[in-house]
Amino acid sequence: MKLRILAAVSLLCCLHAAATPVGHEPSDASAGKVVVSGTVPDEASRAAVLGRLREVYGAENIVDRLEVGGVMPPPNWTEYMTKMLGSGLKQVKNGQLNVNGTQVAIRGNVSNEAVRQQVASDMATALNPTYSINNALVVAVGAQNRLDDTLSNRTIEFEIGLSTLTPKGRAILDEMLVVIKELGMPRLQIIGHTDSSGNHLANVGLSLARAGSVRDYLIKRGVPPGTLNAVGAGSDHPVARNNTEEGRAKNRRIEFRMVN
Repeated sequence: MKLRILAAVSLLCCLHAAATPVGHEPSDASAGKVVVSGTVPDEASRAAVLGRLREVYGAENIVDRLEVGGVMPPPNWTEYMTKMLGSGLKQVKNGQLNVNGTQVAIRGNVSNEAVRQQVASDMATALNPTYSINNALVVAVGAQNRLDDTLSNRTIEFEIGLSTLTPKGRAILDEMLVVIKELGMPRLQIIGHTDSSGNHLANVGLSLARAGSVRDYLIKRGVPPGTLNAVGAGSDHPVARNNTEEGRAKNRRIEFRMVN
């Protein structure tokens, strides 16, 4: 989880390294931790926010990048923030909690619909009626379905025998990127597959190189490196028979899989 507090006294919690704070390069060292950055009104607010997060997530999981001063919070802002940062947030994976003044938005993945509603309800209970909450949490199964539906049985294409993406392949990845960001930058396994033509070990290497090219493309467009893992499966997991060109084309593919 990463927490970012912006200059307008706003708060952004990104669970499991779902995003990288502005002004900081993505770092695998902070993956899976609560990174707290931005500006709070005073030292008391800073201590209260950090103290509450350390209670919820453990002191060893908090990375402090907070600055103090130069902002004017709404009345009792610190009190409401510490109440809102409850243990229920730990049920959100690969997500973000963003507070801008009295505007609150939360997104990410949860295990079921009941949890989705309960997390937002607990937040609302901790705040007063002047705060509004935008609940953009997604049930995890739905998140995987969105990834699958975005591909829609299309193939992310590469140059023949190479790991270089074609323009069509890049266009599909641009669509995937939009969905990945909307899902809160979840942890993903990118799996490369080939057909059975040629040498098995060479196919494993090619599939890994292609998965790596997809990973590199997404990282260059803002996806944190720590959320993406490239895997080469070679020809070991076909989805069609390899004795026809149509079948072989289906087997040469990239998969995106949610990682818990």
